[in-house]
Amino acid sequence: MTNARTTLLLGGRIYSPSAPDATAMAVTDGTVVWVGQDGPAKALHPDAEVVDLDGAFVAPAFVDAHVHATATGLHLTGVNLAGIRSAAELLSAVRAAVRPGQVLVAHGWDESRWTEGRLPGRAEIDAAANGTPVYLSRVDVHSALVSSALVALAPGVHDAAGWSADGPLTRDAHHRVRAAMREAITPAQRREAQRAFLAEAAARGVVSVHECAGPDISGAEDLTDLLALAAGPGLPEVVGYWGEHGGVDRARALGARGVAGDLFVDGALGSRTAALHEPYADAPGTSGTLYLDAPAIADHIAACTEAGLQAGFHVIGDAAVAEVVEGFRLAEKTVGQRALAARHHRLEHVEMIDAGQARALASWGVVASVQPGFDAEWGGAHGMYTDRLGGERAAKLNPFSAMAAEGLLLAFGSDAPVTPVDPWAAVRAGTYHRTPGSGLSARASFTAHTRAGHRAAGVNDGVTGSLVPGAPAHYAVWEATDLVVATPDSRVQRWSTDPRAGVPPLPNLEEGAPLPRCLRTVRDGQVIHDAFTRTA
Repeated sequence: MTNARTTLLLGGRIYSPSAPDATAMAVTDGTVVWVGQDGPAKALHPDAEVVDLDGAFVAPAFVDAHVHATATGLHLTGVNLAGIRSAAELLSAVRAAVRPGQVLVAHGWDESRWTEGRLPGRAEIDAAANGTPVYLSRVDVHSALVSSALVALAPGVHDAAGWSADGPLTRDAHHRVRAAMREAITPAQRREAQRAFLAEAAARGVVSVHECAGPDISGAEDLTDLLALAAGPGLPEVVGYWGEHGGVDRARALGARGVAGDLFVDGALGSRTAALHEPYADAPGTSGTLYLDAPAIADHIAACTEAGLQAGFHVIGDAAVAEVVEGFRLAEKTVGQRALAARHHRLEHVEMIDAGQARALASWGVVASVQPGFDAEWGGAHGMYTDRLGGERAAKLNPFSAMAAEGLLLAFGSDAPVTPVDPWAAVRAGTYHRTPGSGLSARASFTAHTRAGHRAAGVNDGVTGSLVPGAPAHYAVWEATDLVVATPDSRVQRWSTDPRAGVPPLPNLEEGAPLPRCLRTVRDGQVIHDAFTRTA
């Protein structure tokens, strides 16, 4: 039997609802046991290992509720196309990055930001690739530019929906070339990518990620390897989801938390595959693609409910949201409202939703896994949303405040590699929404990226994700500037540093204010990222 080990953090600023002015926190064997002031802390824990925070800010560690680990890791270890602004620049990046005998995977091009709108043709990509299989995913990961060498590895792609002889591949054709790309990646490449992603997440103060895997996204072997890697010490937790219609048995065999995540009801706005009631403003000939209808959705929800697993779907467009809501109505007739609500099924993205739909989904206990970074990247009067939908529809996207007001639990994530793992930037984006009135308070945004993420994965103990006695010691230490408390006056954003407010303060998230820098990330009392060496 070993003696309990206590770590005492002193001289900091602790974000705790139980002690808003706390400067100290004690952790024993991975559990928070005390939060308060320095003097009592030292008296109560005289033999503890002391960490001198020197004014650093300590807060619950983040949860990223929607990631694609291997794809993001390949992005981190490979070529970043986010800064590309023309076809010529893209081709130059490909020429510089190709390596004989190794598939080139690069991500992040976004032609809506280019100085010229022309995409390179396949012959141009082939010339730059010099015979190498090349997969270049658009920023939304729902279409890709590819080389002929990769096409040759994807049987049947020429006859699949979404095939193009010269342009980006979408829909089933995209799924086929993505599968071929996955098969071409070596196990060593995959392991390096997964480890790079988890290290990056930890360095961003993230203690848990929800991997949204599936047969059309990453494959069973990829999820198995990722879960095995994360089971080792020194890394964030990985909660796995398997997005396959009718995939209850496969999800159980893989150790997934649910048959959820990116089970596609539709596609994405950027690739014009999100399913809409009305055509795209910049492409009147299409209204997107619906992959699942209400009866199929209902069957999946009922099967998962009866199996005791979370169900879930990728859903973005308003036509897709309507189909999902109808699917839940049909499923309720089969399994009942209480059984539905008990499972806390999930929806990923759910960008085009009205108050009535949000209210109905909340009554079924649904969790909305949403990405504030989408609004930051593509919202606003001159953003991609407006290009695709027109100003009136675009202004209604991602209505976080209305969703929360109707009782939907919001859990923030990045959808990395679509937007980067950058939790404080996401909290800022959730607070300072590009559409006035659609954002949350800073405190609600922070909760959506911490405690709500654990709840979205089925952890409902009431303490996980908070720094209160009895909670698991999941926390991060931050170098932060002034901490502030927002006043409750909704008519104007004012800030206060007065501790008498009785609310734990957060870093100033206003535009232009520097975001905190992560010094240490701790999971269950174990350090998983460390750039902080002050000890007494």
